[in-house]
Amino acid sequence: MNRIGLVLSSLLVLLVLASSTLFVVDQRQFGVVYALGQIKEVITEPGLNWKLPPPFQNVSYIDKRLLTLDSTDAEPMLTAEKQRVVIDWFVRWRISEPSDYIRNVGLNEAAGASQLNRVVRNAFQEAINKRTVKELLSLKRDALMADVKTEVLAKVRGAKPWGVDVVDVRITRVDYVEAITESVYRRMEAERKRVANELRSTGAAEGEKIRADADRQREVTIANAYRDAQKIKGEGDAEAARIYAEAFNRDPQFAQFYRSLEAYKTSFANKTDVMVVDPSSSEFFKIFRGGGAVVGGAKK
Repeated sequence: MNRIGLVLSSLLVLLVLASSTLFVVDQRQFGVVYALGQIKEVITEPGLNWKLPPPFQNVSYIDKRLLTLDSTDAEPMLTAEKQRVVIDWFVRWRISEPSDYIRNVGLNEAAGASQLNRVVRNAFQEAINKRTVKELLSLKRDALMADVKTEVLAKVRGAKPWGVDVVDVRITRVDYVEAITESVYRRMEAERKRVANELRSTGAAEGEKIRADADRQREVTIANAYRDAQKIKGEGDAEAARIYAEAFNRDPQFAQFYRSLEAYKTSFANKTDVMVVDPSSSEFFKIFRGGGAVVGGAKK
């Protein structure tokens, strides 16, 4: 029993010793082996590796994937015309040299992100100070981002290289600070209202012009129609007068009789009409005194 316990204990010790000497490097990581606080080896390929047990050697891991750093502060920056703007940006970066990174930056990705954030912000501030708001919002934004990337790369690859590679620098938003934004919105609103009022005034003027032209055309049309109607009416009256004259010339006595009847009809059109005359002596009632109607030029 004692021999079995000894064997089991020895196997357990060997297992613990093996677990402290063997380690696996993932394909997404760098493995950094330290010997008494100094970098002994950097393992870049994935797989099973071994080292001396602690405290002689230790291992740590650093991410080798492409990392994204987003802007975290909303501190305004000044443009060339002294306008205060707020920008949002992001940086795509990766650790390329773990040894340089650990010596000059830190032991993890957070240390690099913190220092890179400061460098990128300073580069943006310097680049924005040379440009106007219009340039920030135009196609020249690409040139600004290229300048910032160049500046950041120069910094991280300087006398003490950081061991990182900056892949891309991008601006996602450019905006005025809140106080200026409100003022800009008010100016934009006033400008839109001014344009709207101009359009309404132009529309009202065009409407009045169209209505005036329509009224003029209406008056011209009515006048032309009245002229044509009067012309036709005149021609009709002339034709009627000609026919009457021709008929009356054939029988003047009938014409006198017809006119007298027309005069009687007009005079007695209303029941309330009153005439004070002497029928015996008035020429107006001559037909009534004649005792008969004139037909064919003779009395009956």
